[in-house]
Order: sequence, then C-alpha cells, then structure tokens
Amino acid sequence: MNASICYVGGSKGGVGKSMMSYVLTDYLIGNGKQVLLVESDTSNPDIFKAHETYTNENLICEIMDLDTSDGWLNLVDKAEDYPEHMIVINSAARSNTGISKYGSTLKTTLPQLQRELVTFWMINRQLDSVELLKEFVNAIHEGKLHVCRNLYFGDSEKFDVYNSSRAKEIIEMTGGTFDFPALSPRVADRLYSERVPIWIAENTFRISERAELARWKNLCLQLLKTAFGENNS
Repeated sequence: MNASICYVGGSKGGVGKSMMSYVLTDYLIGNGKQVLLVESDTSNPDIFKAHETYTNENLICEIMDLDTSDGWLNLVDKAEDYPEHMIVINSAARSNTGISKYGSTLKTTLPQLQRELVTFWMINRQLDSVELLKEFVNAIHEGKLHVCRNLYFGDSEKFDVYNSSRAKEIIEMTGGTFDFPALSPRVADRLYSERVPIWIAENTFRISERAELARWKNLCLQLLKTAFGENNS
C-alpha cells in the first residue's frame, strides 16, 4: 500500500462518514502506517476530537476547511510535507460544493505528490445519495472510488436506487461496491460521546461492548483489505 490520500465522502450528514473514518484510521495505524488525519467538518469535528489527544509520531491530526481554496492549498501542502503519511480526510456534509470549486487543486497535484486518491463514498438508500455521487464523480474523477452501502439502513438488497443505477456500473469498472456493517448504536454512541479512538475503546469499554466492537471491526477490516487489494498479500 502506497501513501495514498483516502477521502471519506457522502456529501450529507448521517450516512456513516465518521464511522468509516474511525475504522479506516484504526486499520492504517494497526498496519504500522503513519497517518495524517484531516477533519474537514469544522462545525462538528468529532473525529479530530476523538484522536487529537492520542497524537504521536505515527498520528497527526489537523482541522481544515475544505469549503475554501486556502483549505485545499493547506491540504496539498501537508501532503507534500508528510510524504510517508497516509492521509485520511473525513469530509463534511455538503462537501461537494467545495470539491466542485476547489477539488482540482488536489486532482492536478496528485502526480507531483506521487499519491493515489482512494475514495470511500458512503450511501444510504435514498435517491440523493446516488445524485451526490454523480456530482462527486463529475467534479473529481480520479483514482479509485469505492461505494459503501451502509447496512445501518437495511440489507444491501434494499439499496434499490443505487443497485439499479448506471452509477453502480461505472463505479465497478475501476472500483468496488462494499457493504459497510452496522455497529450497535450503544457502542457507536460511546465512541462519539467519550471521543476515543477504536484502539482505546477495545481496552476500556465493557466486555459486551468490546465483543460487539470486535465483531464489527473484523467485518470492516475485510472490507478495507479488499478495497486496498491486500486480501492476497
């Protein structure tokens, strides 16, 4: 796995962006990668607050406003400053506006940065998830794009709008469609309310909660291994 830039999108609230950013950061750290975690939800920086206390030589946390041109310039500068760090970007709701205006700043500099863009696009069962996905593809079609059906909203077969869409066919030409497992609301609520990373929760939550976290994390790790092409490594 090269030092990719991982963008966790969805362009609206409540589709699972933060949960994906949680487990993606945990996955990379657990695999011995250095991570630059970028929180772009400046109004509710939950992911930043959960990890900022635990920063060290392997984890750097930043807040960047990607609704502005300066925010994208700062992102590219940090990517240049930390070439060995995997970058995880937790996007904010309505992020497509900033991407449409300024996303080319990142897109055009990827070859110079010698980085690949890997996008995890979180969706629910509603039509706007597919429409927002199309907007994103039109704005910054680059690298690998994976769509994640958040099973919190039901089984994968119930995602009729996406499953029958032309967008799904296009995505799967170069990327993949994955099922993002649902985590018990009780455990998810503790992660958010106590603002701790997964590796801390694994040692501090109650036994039942740790068991649920382990079940969910194992399913997520299989998803991420496949997305990064590591299942056969």
